[in-house]
Amino acid sequence: MGPLTLTVTGAAGFVGRACVAEARRRDLPVIAVYRSKPAPEWAEDAGVTPLQVDLTSASAVSALTTSLPKGGALIHAAAHLGDDPTTHLRDTVQTMNTVLHVARVAEQRLIHVSSLAVYDTDQLAPGARLTEGSPLIPLPPGWQTDPGTALAQARDPYAGAKRLQEAFLTHDDHAEDAWILRPGVIWGPGRSWHALMGFWASKLHVTIGSDGELPLCHVDHVAKAAVEAAHRYTEGVSVLNVFDNDRPTRARFLTAHRRCYGWPRANVTVPFAIWMMLARGLTPIAHKLPGLFRRSVLRARMMPLRYPNTRLRSALAGEDLDTFEGMMARTREAEQ
Repeated sequence: MGPLTLTVTGAAGFVGRACVAEARRRDLPVIAVYRSKPAPEWAEDAGVTPLQVDLTSASAVSALTTSLPKGGALIHAAAHLGDDPTTHLRDTVQTMNTVLHVARVAEQRLIHVSSLAVYDTDQLAPGARLTEGSPLIPLPPGWQTDPGTALAQARDPYAGAKRLQEAFLTHDDHAEDAWILRPGVIWGPGRSWHALMGFWASKLHVTIGSDGELPLCHVDHVAKAAVEAAHRYTEGVSVLNVFDNDRPTRARFLTAHRRCYGWPRANVTVPFAIWMMLARGLTPIAHKLPGLFRRSVLRARMMPLRYPNTRLRSALAGEDLDTFEGMMARTREAEQ
């Protein structure tokens, strides 16, 4: 039997591209599924088979099932990252059904790249541990037949779409030997900064809270976990949170980023509790304000929590490539 053939959707995207690179580092043949443009490095690698498929098209199932060898593994990393509900419904939610059908017909082990965003942090207290058993965003009755309404009622379109993706997988009677990976904030070259720090007021950055762990996961670590899961049989559908081993506080993140990138030069830190009091006072007009003035969004992004990765290390073993500061330095070096 030859090496495992790995298929990656969204292969030209941030996570998908890293998964292709990790698979090739392990000398695995890869079918790289992309929608618009292939990554330039694939042209020089005979081990990568680029496959242009629009997962939203009517021909997507046929195109994939006829191209994938049976008994492989499929990493589903394609998803919309913006805030438009209509686009999420098409590019994130509806394409999940395409992937589920393909995985079943082509007998693929499915590794679905989900998100930390699926958790219902309104049910957690500051300082709590967020684990795979923590509560998820609730779905209204009828979500399977009317996912658009469920998406409209979610905390935000991205979180709702990722939650619906998972629900369609876990409620699929044919789903077996599948992994759900829930990465935290995925960072790396070109994405050293992230949305869990606060906001900018001109050249001044306002950090909301400095304590509590940041649920970071470097893109190379996400790729390692996904490719490793592709080699591991699991019964039914198994869930793993994917966080770096070394999870900094916001204060530590600021120090490291300023050392490597030189910014933010000016920063002021407002305690989370004080900002939450402000958000409570603005509740009557919160629907007109940016997300960090809405309590549910504020809690999801800024509330100090702990993010253990115990189950990840137990299931897939392995270690991070470096400490947090080391990964920040590697990220900066890769951009130069």
